[in-house]
Amino acid sequence: MTYSIVARDPETGELAMGSQSHFFGVGRLVGWLEPGVGAIATQAFVNVDYGPAGIAQLGSGASAQEVLDALLEGDELREYRQIGIVDARGGSAHFTGSHCVPAAGGSAGDGVAVQGNMLASDRVHESMLSAFQAATGTVADKVLAAMRAAEDAGGDARGSQSAVLKSVSGTRSATPWQETRIDLRVDDHPDPIGEIERLLPIQRAFDAVGGVIFTPGLMLGPYEGVSEERLEETLAMLRAAEGALGDNLEAAFWRATLLARAGRSSEAESLYASVFERGPHLAAYRDSIALTGFLDGTDYVR
Repeated sequence: MTYSIVARDPETGELAMGSQSHFFGVGRLVGWLEPGVGAIATQAFVNVDYGPAGIAQLGSGASAQEVLDALLEGDELREYRQIGIVDARGGSAHFTGSHCVPAAGGSAGDGVAVQGNMLASDRVHESMLSAFQAATGTVADKVLAAMRAAEDAGGDARGSQSAVLKSVSGTRSATPWQETRIDLRVDDHPDPIGEIERLLPIQRAFDAVGGVIFTPGLMLGPYEGVSEERLEETLAMLRAAEGALGDNLEAAFWRATLLARAGRSSEAESLYASVFERGPHLAAYRDSIALTGFLDGTDYVR
């Protein structure tokens, strides 16, 4: 009922997984990742326990193949299961049980495992590996390219409903929640892969905005310790985010605010005017953030 992919970037160690299914909310069942540890996709007649149990074993130093063998050995219903694993060293392993509904199968390469069942044809899972290996960009970009290839090859025999794309850094950490790079779920949509493709640049744009507005000195507290070079780089990043966000004015608003904080008042006012022309409600919002200290003095409060 599902196809999925788990993968690791050999240069950065970043881990990613993606999946699509004609089943509601595939993202809550299939994919398990931990930064610097590994990634697991568990599916078919899914045993969700494979996810957390396998990650725990990977975290203890077991290889992808060792984890796969251990999980299958303890499961009397293993022939109904499908699983793909990538470890933090780039090792990979996959399994398709003999009772998985055809077309079903999978394959693995260096740092990647793909699998699928209830597929339109074997071309679906075969195309995933080829597309991943041919793609460029981050490991999340490559995983998404693999899912697009799977969908274009026919995908789930029953159609499309939900999809997920996740990635985490290659850094093992006591605060793994801070290592998330991509976390997108589409639980119910006629074109879930297309929706993930639409959402990915939006998440990246908002990551850029968040990287500005949550940073002390740059936006929180007094404006201080910001070099001219860093200011220009940040303004350029926000301009790029504006392009990705289209009619959403969030990035433009905070670029104007940063210009104001940096003392470039005429540029700030010009950009604010453009923002308020398209979104008049944001003028009152500027007054609100001025009252809470984002803008010095009372010049911006009416």
